[in-house]
Amino acid sequence: MGSPKILVVDDDPSIRTLIHRFLSKQNYQMESAEDGKTAMAIFEQFNPDLVILDVNLPDATGYTLCQDMQNRTGVFVLMLTSRSDEADKIRGFSQGADDYLTKPFSLGELEVRVGAILKRQRPVTTAEQQRLKFNNLMIDPVRREVLLEGSLVALTALEFDLLHFLASNPGRVWRRAELIQKVWDYEYVGDQRVVDVHIGQIRKKIEIDTTQPALIQTVRGVGYKFEAPEMVSGS
Repeated sequence: MGSPKILVVDDDPSIRTLIHRFLSKQNYQMESAEDGKTAMAIFEQFNPDLVILDVNLPDATGYTLCQDMQNRTGVFVLMLTSRSDEADKIRGFSQGADDYLTKPFSLGELEVRVGAILKRQRPVTTAEQQRLKFNNLMIDPVRREVLLEGSLVALTALEFDLLHFLASNPGRVWRRAELIQKVWDYEYVGDQRVVDVHIGQIRKKIEIDTTQPALIQTVRGVGYKFEAPEMVSGS
């Protein structure tokens, strides 16, 4: 495998150049774009592993671009914004963003976030390759696919990792901070409600009734657990 490919999309030339130069020195293959149209053209040719994407662009919103790109490939997206408002973050995550960085940010923090996201590309170990089956729900870590009633469930990379982690430890209750450490894979300094947002997104896709979730249950005052309805051994 060659070094990961990263596309930076930001209309501010100073930020774009700063990120481009900094990550180039970390041996990433870099491309950059100043607007949505250019970004999509480069995206098609370059096929990046990660897109660092500004929310506010002259001809598009980062939210729309995030969805367009993820509809084409399973690309990771790190949203970049000057907005620190919680509603904006929630919107970003609900559109499929894997992480969120608010301007101004330090290059050190950017490096940690990028490294943590790209680590999710690592090949799964033999122990992790086992498919998990729960009645009509099947989770396949090798193909990174989730099937419900035989139909494919469209999950983002982070939603898949979170669901797979919880389902690999059925019945165990996890605090939000523990989930961030295990799934996000770094010390997350932001609002831990980011976990709630992703759990909410997964529930919309796999639960029959999101008001009374049967699979991913909330343990009040603690966190979350995956309750296996009927575990069938993986094959």
